[in-house]
Amino acid sequence: MREEFLELLRTDQAFRDEVRRYVLTEELLALPVEFGRLMVVVGEAVTLLRRLADAQVRLEERVGRLEEAMARLAEAQARTEERVGRLEERVGRLEEAMARLAEAQARTEERVGRLEEVVAQLVEAQARMEERVGRLEEAVAQLAEAQARTEERVGRLEEAVAQLVEAQARMEERVGRLEEVVAQLAEAQARTEARVEELAKAQISMQEAVRALAQQVGRLSEAVGFTLEDLAREVTPAYLAQHYGIQVGELERRFFTLDGEEVEVDLYGEGWREGEPVVVIGEVRSRIHGRDVEAAVRRAQELKAQLIGAPIVVLFGFVIHPLAKEVAKRLGAIVISSSGRL
Repeated sequence: MREEFLELLRTDQAFRDEVRRYVLTEELLALPVEFGRLMVVVGEAVTLLRRLADAQVRLEERVGRLEEAMARLAEAQARTEERVGRLEERVGRLEEAMARLAEAQARTEERVGRLEEVVAQLVEAQARMEERVGRLEEAVAQLAEAQARTEERVGRLEEAVAQLVEAQARMEERVGRLEEVVAQLAEAQARTEARVEELAKAQISMQEAVRALAQQVGRLSEAVGFTLEDLAREVTPAYLAQHYGIQVGELERRFFTLDGEEVEVDLYGEGWREGEPVVVIGEVRSRIHGRDVEAAVRRAQELKAQLIGAPIVVLFGFVIHPLAKEVAKRLGAIVISSSGRL
């Protein structure tokens, strides 16, 4: 029986499997599989341990480097603290210097304030001085123009006087000869009376020459009194007609009342342009600057309500500053030089 059992175990695979199921439990049968799984886990654990060992080595190296860095950082910190100490000392000195600087700044601002007041006073004085110099320049220019005309007239008068002197000398010479003839030819009374008649005619001619000289002197007086304003009144109407198509009659000085005060206008005239009524409002200056143009335009706008036509602002002078031309072009004013050019 035993031998048969063993023989079946050796020869019959199905019998062996059946016997194994009866003899061995499920746990024992599954043990090889579990052992294989365990070996896999052990292999993975060994691999992980190796990795951990390598990581530990790297970590130790990094910790070493960190320790070195910490040592260097500690040294740097010590140096930094030393430098901070020195900086604190310097900051203290700087704060003291800043306090002194603030005091000096306060004193400087006070001095600057006083200087600004002085400068403002100087600016006002300079403005007044420039205004006075401007008026003096205008007066000097007018006097120079009048002097030139006077010298020209005086030259012509000197020539006339010289001619009269020569005529007087000739007349005296002729009278002398007549007196000699009268003394020598008493018997020729008739001829003497004729010569006396000629002398009377010569006397009449001399009287006429004296009257002509008086007239020339009168015209010279009028020429001396001829001012820049007179020249402006003569030149401006023709200039406006030729260059701007503005027909205006005689220009005159006109007075207006503005805000209770009397306002004087050097040139005033009513006229037409393209069928529309216009009023010429003009100022006369020896030197025309940009500020003069602005002031004239502003004055014309203030007087506009009292005018019977659109205002035409005109400035007439000897010298026109380039800035005055620019301002006039921008504001629509007209500037004219004494030579008749823009």
